[in-house]
Amino acid sequence: MYYRPKQEKKVVYTRDQALEALQHFCAYQDRCHKEARQKLRELHCFGHEAEEVICDLIAEKYLDDERFARSFARGKFKIKRWGRMKITRELRQRDISAYCIKKGLSEIEPEAYQETMEKELLRREKIATRGLHPYLKRKKLADYMFQRGYESYLTWEAINRLEL
Repeated sequence: MYYRPKQEKKVVYTRDQALEALQHFCAYQDRCHKEARQKLRELHCFGHEAEEVICDLIAEKYLDDERFARSFARGKFKIKRWGRMKITRELRQRDISAYCIKKGLSEIEPEAYQETMEKELLRREKIATRGLHPYLKRKKLADYMFQRGYESYLTWEAINRLEL
């Protein structure tokens, strides 16, 4: 006897049900258009109805890519200490326009950016570079900062300034 899994019934949301579900989804935290469209696909809402829901969300200020880019950049920088390049890359993957990305990155103060970069370098230097040759130590620190999304010229300037 073969085991046959039960097939799940696909619940298809009406336009109003999808709109209400997306309003809750977008009210919880800022979302971009791409995330909202993905959620609509999960709710099996396609075509003209999906576009109407997106238009309603934009009209009611639930969806705003500029606001999303600002909060995303601010959060990833302050909490995860990402650099500008990594934030930009992630926003591009979410199909955010260049204008909105620029506005989002404007949330990061240059002084705070530099200070965070130096703190991250010093923290990483204490953890991961004990007993290494000075050149290997510098390279390892630089590679770590590049992975975090910091610009190469700023990274090397900070490493030279801190004499690591």
